[in-house]
Amino acid sequence: MNNRRPRIASRWQLAVLVVAIAGLTGFGAVRANVLGAGDRLERLVARVELFLDPPPDRPTLPTVVVTPRPTASPTPAPTPRPVAAAPSQRTTPVPATPTPAPIRTAVKVEIVEDQAAVFTSQLTEKDCAVAATQMVLTILGLGNPSKEFQQEIKDRIDEWQTLDDSHNGGWGPAAVGEALAAYGAPGYEVRAYASHIDAMRDSAKALSTTGKPVVLFPWWGAHSWVMTGYEADADPTIFPDATVSGLYILDPWFPRTSSIWGKSDPPGNLETLAEMQRNWPYGTTNDGWSRPGGVYAQRDGMYVVLLPTTPIASGEAGSGS
Repeated sequence: MNNRRPRIASRWQLAVLVVAIAGLTGFGAVRANVLGAGDRLERLVARVELFLDPPPDRPTLPTVVVTPRPTASPTPAPTPRPVAAAPSQRTTPVPATPTPAPIRTAVKVEIVEDQAAVFTSQLTEKDCAVAATQMVLTILGLGNPSKEFQQEIKDRIDEWQTLDDSHNGGWGPAAVGEALAAYGAPGYEVRAYASHIDAMRDSAKALSTTGKPVVLFPWWGAHSWVMTGYEADADPTIFPDATVSGLYILDPWFPRTSSIWGKSDPPGNLETLAEMQRNWPYGTTNDGWSRPGGVYAQRDGMYVVLLPTTPIASGEAGSGS
């Protein structure tokens, strides 16, 4: 998810250091990745690059930490009691109509009609957040799925990267939110949840109330998914205890295969609750956000999402409309 454009002034220093390290390590070993030498060199180069060209320390979108809320089914409003009229105004009593309780029924919500039409695969293995930003803009009628448009967004990272958002530089959740705003889709908010169940429920509710996609950050915060719909046992906008059983996802990693997470799923695949638990992941020592490079006080161990908070406005078409 980190994708940086280092300043030209520091490139020669980095190049000299890389050549020196490669010479000590052995070019042959690096090229063949013998015993992981190539991977180690790449990580070392990234750390040196970060030292020479750190991300700017400036304000960005805050991370809103959402505390767990009690989940209780809505209580039907009490039946109004008739008010006694004055003697001269008395008429035949009309019984009050009781307010019916909301009906709990399973729901399926999708805001995109043709998932493949709005899908774009990331250009490189590090461009997942760029591709996710692009797909959200495409869905909202503010962009397109071309490689040229993804490259355009990618080239503007210097406008949005910050130290708080990504200690390694490049794209973090706040950068995605700022990029969306820059292209005409403001109102996205970075939120962190202690529970993946709460994160999924609030994501479903936000999608339904705004008509806009949600961006999720699975794989310990190293990846980006675009959520375009969900299935639940009840309407989460009415029932706060609704269980979301799956999310419809656009995964920019497709059609690649990850050595850790396996084969990616095609556009619009329904990721079940079990798959969400595996990909976020849930039930391990690295739950939720667990990024290297430093401490993220409001994100570590949390489930981070980028939620829309405002409904579709004029100029945002929306693919599902």
